[in-house]
Amino acid sequence: MKNREHEEALARTRAELIIQVQAGRLTASAAAARMGVSRKTYYKWEQRGLSGIVAGLKDGEAGRRAVPRDPEKEALQLEVEQLRQKLGVQEQLQRIREVLQAGQPDKNKGSATEKKGGAGGHDPEGHG
Repeated sequence: MKNREHEEALARTRAELIIQVQAGRLTASAAAARMGVSRKTYYKWEQRGLSGIVAGLKDGEAGRRAVPRDPEKEALQLEVEQLRQKLGVQEQLQRIREVLQAGQPDKNKGSATEKKGGAGGHDPEGHG
């Protein structure tokens, strides 16, 4: 953790020196000497730092960044939605069947008329 803090402090010091050079308060040679690097390295860091400032201050696109697309995840989400819809249809059909069965007499029990051959019905064996 201390190494990271040290690196950040060093970067801040470099940024302050670059700003002072840009403001005309310090020469590039003096800033390079304070950084302990050559003028060539100073100019390299200056260019990198100024590019970072410009990049950081550009207007971004409006709105949130698009979430990276994951085709496999999208396919699975679509399949889940389709299965949910099918399940909903099956549940509705089951409820309809239950309602229809509740309104009809039980086929296994039959009515009294059906067991006696029906009122006025034809008896195939000739009884009656």
